[in-house]
Amino acid sequence: MLLSRTKSKIWIHNNNSPNFSCSSFKDINTLFSDDSDYNSPVSTTTTKKPNIFHRVLRVNAVLRAFSTRPAPESTTPKSIQIPAAEKKIVIYFTSLRVIRSTFDDCKAVRSILSSFRVSVDERDVSMDAGFMEELKTILGTRVKTKLSLPRVFIGGSYVGGAAEIIQLHEAGELKKYVEGLTPAEFSTCEVCGGNRFVLCEECSGSQKCYSEKSGFRTCTVCNENGLIRCPSCYYPIL
Repeated sequence: MLLSRTKSKIWIHNNNSPNFSCSSFKDINTLFSDDSDYNSPVSTTTTKKPNIFHRVLRVNAVLRAFSTRPAPESTTPKSIQIPAAEKKIVIYFTSLRVIRSTFDDCKAVRSILSSFRVSVDERDVSMDAGFMEELKTILGTRVKTKLSLPRVFIGGSYVGGAAEIIQLHEAGELKKYVEGLTPAEFSTCEVCGGNRFVLCEECSGSQKCYSEKSGFRTCTVCNENGLIRCPSCYYPIL
């Protein structure tokens, strides 16, 4: 009778060995190994590595160091004041629909300001480019700098653009800014009909003037649209 030879399997468990049989667990062994393992004769030639608890302590120390740093100083610009506007609102805006978002912002801000029934001086930069130059002078910006619209001044002080006005209005704080301002006049100007501009009398809006001596020349009275600001209802700030 033939006897089949079977291989006996003997499992040997070494309590002194911290390593798993699978090489993929070598990182886990390293993290959970005791400090005594690094002091063993086998590891005398290697640099001692901190265990996981030391790493956690170091991370917490770094986080505490960043959290205790002083907050940066506020970069809020100084208040901007304009003369001859202490009792009214001045808004620089555009009525052109070239940029839809800008037009919508200007329309929304004008609607909010008009609801308080106070005096609002509306200055349309699309009607006269001089308004934009005036605004840049007030804000102290460079000539070639492009400014977003609208820009609002209340009681002679600069408040901000569309985002600031809408935020103040939704929070109920805007009404505090307009308290004490001159009430709005519901009568329409008989000269310009409320448009704030009239046709230039020198060139009749053509921007060209003719004389027998020099022929045609560019009109120096009106703006780029052949208009002049209404002498009856417009009062310059600068």
